[in-house]
Formats: sequence, structure tokens, C-alpha cells
Amino acid sequence: MDRVVYGIALVVVTTIRALPLKVCFALGWVIGAVLWAILPGYRRLARENLTRAFDRELSAAEIRRLTFRHFTTLGANACCSFKMAAMSEAQIRRCVTFDNGEGILNALKKGRGVVFIISHIGNWELLAQLTSLAPGYKSSTIYQAIRNRGIDDLINRDRRVKGIITLDRKRGVTKAVSLIREGGLVGVLIDQHAGDAGIWMPFFDSLASTSPLAASLAIRTNAVILPCAIYTDGFAHWRFVVDKEVSYDSDDLPALTATLNRTLEAQIRRSPADWFWVHNRWKVPHPEFLLARTKRGLYLPDGYNPMNLRPFRILIRSSNWLGDAVMSSLAVQAIKQGRPDARVTILTRAKLADFWRSLPEVDEVIAVPDNAGVFRVAWQLRGRFDVAVLFPNSARSALEVWLAGIRRRVGYLGHKREWMLNQIIREPKKELRPRHHAARYLRIAEKMGAPSLPLSFPTAPCPPGPIRIGICPGAEYGGAKRWPAAEFRQAMRLIAEKLDATFVLVGVSRDEPIAADILRGFTGKVENLVGRTSLAELITTIRGTHILISNDTGTMHLAAALGTPTLALFGSTEPLLTRPLGADHVIIRHQVECSPCFQRECPLDFRCMTAISADEVAEAALEMIAQRTAVNAPAA
Repeated sequence: MDRVVYGIALVVVTTIRALPLKVCFALGWVIGAVLWAILPGYRRLARENLTRAFDRELSAAEIRRLTFRHFTTLGANACCSFKMAAMSEAQIRRCVTFDNGEGILNALKKGRGVVFIISHIGNWELLAQLTSLAPGYKSSTIYQAIRNRGIDDLINRDRRVKGIITLDRKRGVTKAVSLIREGGLVGVLIDQHAGDAGIWMPFFDSLASTSPLAASLAIRTNAVILPCAIYTDGFAHWRFVVDKEVSYDSDDLPALTATLNRTLEAQIRRSPADWFWVHNRWKVPHPEFLLARTKRGLYLPDGYNPMNLRPFRILIRSSNWLGDAVMSSLAVQAIKQGRPDARVTILTRAKLADFWRSLPEVDEVIAVPDNAGVFRVAWQLRGRFDVAVLFPNSARSALEVWLAGIRRRVGYLGHKREWMLNQIIREPKKELRPRHHAARYLRIAEKMGAPSLPLSFPTAPCPPGPIRIGICPGAEYGGAKRWPAAEFRQAMRLIAEKLDATFVLVGVSRDEPIAADILRGFTGKVENLVGRTSLAELITTIRGTHILISNDTGTMHLAAALGTPTLALFGSTEPLLTRPLGADHVIIRHQVECSPCFQRECPLDFRCMTAISADEVAEAALEMIAQRTAVNAPAA
């Protein structure tokens, strides 16, 4: 197949070279227009790239017109480049205007060698035909080899005929260094996506992987750096512009790379239609599109305002349960820290929206009503995000973002949804010691390139004022997780006998009977807020308590995330999987032969929870409060 493609290319090139230059230009213009019409994928890519670069300056209609002009300009230049490879230098000079062409020879006369900064602007292949601009000096270019060896040789043959030494990027860097040190000239392309080998830095205010090769060569050889570009300047006519020499600090490779990046931006702005917009310059890496652990790091030039960065739009689909949402919030923090342009949006059920709005790492919350259909949600998301990260394992969550057309969709396998994901996070190998559920969410973030965060929430300062003890007696999952109401009441009595404290009962409306049972006959200070707070009000309430006594439930995790020490009562569930995260929490659990069973309702005699006594809960609570208040006690 490679030979067939090469044969076709050879016939096309031979035919083009038999035509007059102006006919080639017109033919290429037509070919470019046809390709614009029949290649919607590349048309969309070019329009998206132009939008990314110029949407702050141009209207959508202007960008669409510029996209068409790019295709026609690219087609005309491509056809003419094949023709001009067979033309004499005298013929070429009649259709090219030179701006500072003598700058190349002047730079070479300094005896330091020249790194010639080139890019895919206009008729870039014309550079190989202008060897007379550096008579008597060795000239070479570093290129990226094409997979088809025949076509690769066809292109490089035209370059070598004019005396250009072609050096493969993977194997020719050492030769390039030697040639520069001998006082020669080496052309280096600087405008391609550099992948893992690049430094991430702003390019048109969007982070892009940028090759440091040109800067590295110059620093290693003390070379003169000279940018140039060849612009389309009318019908079958071009303008060759050599910019002024770039000064640089030989000790700062990233800064020089950024300077060359800004030089390229300025060149592109002179003639936007001329640059190669069908190249994916802002490619999203796979799998680590978060940049905390990139090989060469991320660099923002001195004086650059990070607020100017165009946002990298990340949609995170929240879990549907409060406890799971809270445990996943550490992963959200890691994702936000993964790159400075990250804009995090949470897609969540409406009941959890207030929790996500309370996190500083969250830029936007999209609250989905319980009755919202899949298509309605997908329509709301369409065209807004670069990446979707799915915390739930459900097929619905994957279908929503797939229908929305979000190009990168990340998540664990589950419910036969693998065909809707294109970045699958594999489950870790089974371990002897179970891992906390929060670690499962953090694994998603880390596989995307986020920094590693400790599996812990920090403890908040002790709230001022009288002692307030939170009591959460419910558990939405089921009765098997609930410590008996009578035991809660007895523990509160024992605490009230030794401590002047107000007990604050919290929970949802379905917990009201449990709260009524606890308060039956209790004479201490109490505020019953069960069923009477929104999630936002619950957050405020918990922040005002000194500790929270709770079953293994979402409110327990919420308190841990808010920095409130929690006395957690476990029975049917496993603390290794769902303990409150942090240093100052206390877990009471008496493991019996049938625990953990993870049942919603106990099928036996509830022995795992009845084994916990009111005396030990009261004692633990009093000790926690003593430690908490001692931290803030004034020195004697």
C-alpha cells in the first residue's frame, strides 16, 4: 500500500511540475476549497483551533471565513511547493519579495552558527530553495520523518538537491550540534505538538506542549537565533521575512522556549490564514492530561497572568450519595491542582449541589433534577467541556457525556459501559488490606496526571463559644447501620452529667421518629434540627459543633471534610473502607463473627451495634472534647 501511495504521489507531483506556477496556484486553491467541503473533520479541527486562538478578537462568522481561506491558501501553497522545487533560483526570486534577507548572511558572518527558527507558515518548503541567501555555508534542517518511506524520500530529495542537509529529529541532533559549531545554519521547526518531550506553556493563551529543541541547540552551541517565515503575498507571490535576532539567557531554557513561542504567535498574527491550522497543536495528552507530573514540567513566563489562560474545561460527574460525594472531594482537589488552567464543573443531583458549592476547588455546579432525562442532561452539556470524569459506575452517567459529544470520557468499567468511555481506569489488583473508598476516586485523578494527595482531611480550629455536640442518629442506607435511639439518649445523659453542653440533632426528615425517640425523657440542652435544615444549613451547623457523634453515614463524612472531629459508630460496615478521614476522629466498633455484612437490615440480632455501650461512647466523647478545647485554651 505504501508503494501505491508513493506511486500516486509521484504522478501528482510530476503533473504539477509540468504546469505554469500561476496555474498551480489556482489549481491548489480549488483543491483546498474541495477539501474544505469534503473533510468535515479537518474543517472542524481548523475552525476549533482558530476559535481557540482568535475568539477574543474575531466573530464566529469571521472565523468561519478564515477557516475557508486557510484551506484554499494551504492548497495553493502545497501545489506551488512541488512546482517550485523544480524551478531555478532566478525564477523563484521573481515571485518572492525579501524582507531582511541579508540578515541570514550577516548572522552567519559572526562565526557562531545560526539556529534558523522555521514553522509551517505559508509556503514553508520554499525555504529549501533559497540556499543562495547563505552562500558558502552549510545549511541543514531537522525534520520529522514520514512513515511512508517513499514519500519521505520524495520530499527530502527536493531539499537535498538544493544542498540542504536533512537530519532526522530522532537521530540527527548530534550532527546538528556539530554543524552549528562549525559555523553553519540549522533550521528547526518550533510549531508542532511536542508530546511528552515538550514543556507545557501558553500558546495563544492555551497550554500547549512546546519543543525546547531549538532553544537547547542554541544554548549548547552559543548560536545566533534567527526567526523567519514565508507569507502568501498575493496571487502566486510570497514574502520572505527574516525577523531580528533573538537575544537570550543561556541559563534559562524554558524562558527562551517561551520567547520563541511568542515570536511564533507574532508571525502567525501577521497572516493567520497561512499557518497550518489542521494540526492539533493543543492536543489533549493520553492518559495524563493533567500536568502535575509531566516530564519537562509546566512553565509560565515571568509577568504572565495565569488568569489569561483559556480554561481547560473539566466536567466531573458526582456520585449520588452524600458520603460518596464527600469521599470523592479529595480527588476533585487533586484534579483542580493538576493544571493551572483547570476549570472544574460538577454535575450532580440537586440535593448535593450545596455541598459542591462549598468547595473552593469547584468553579461551577450543574444541578440535575431527579426527573431530568438523559437527553436533557446531554443537551445541557453539549459543546462546553474538554473532558468528562465519571465518579459513578453507572451506564447512565457514561451515556450522558457520550451523547453530549465530550471527546475525552474517563471512568472505571461498569454496567457494560466500556464502549462509551475512551480512557478507562483499571481497578487495582486485590490487596490483603482493603483500601478506603476515597482512594478509589483518588486513583482516577492520579491516572489522569494529578498530584498525589494524602488520604486525609485537616482538622478545623475549635469553634468559639459554649460546647455544642452534634448527634447524627440516622443512616440513609438502612437500619443495620443505626445505633439504637435509647443508647444515644443514654450517652447524651452521661455526657450532660459531666459537661455543660448543648446537643444538636441533625438528619433528614425520615429520621424524625428516631430523633423523637431519643428526646423522649431527655432533660438536657438540645436543639432538634432533624428534617429542618438544607444541606447548606447543615454544613453551617456542623462547622459550629465541637464534635459529631454519628453512625457510618454521609453526615459523618461531611463532618470529616469540614474538619470537625467525629466519633463514628460502626457495626455492619467496614471502617477500612469508609472511616472518616483525618487525624482526630475516633472509631468505636466491636467486630462480631458476622461483621461486616453490609446488609441494609440486620437479619439476626443486631449484635454488632448493641455491643457498643453508652458508657464507652460518653467516655470517648468527653475525652475528644477535652482534647479539642485544650488546644485552644489560653496559656496560664
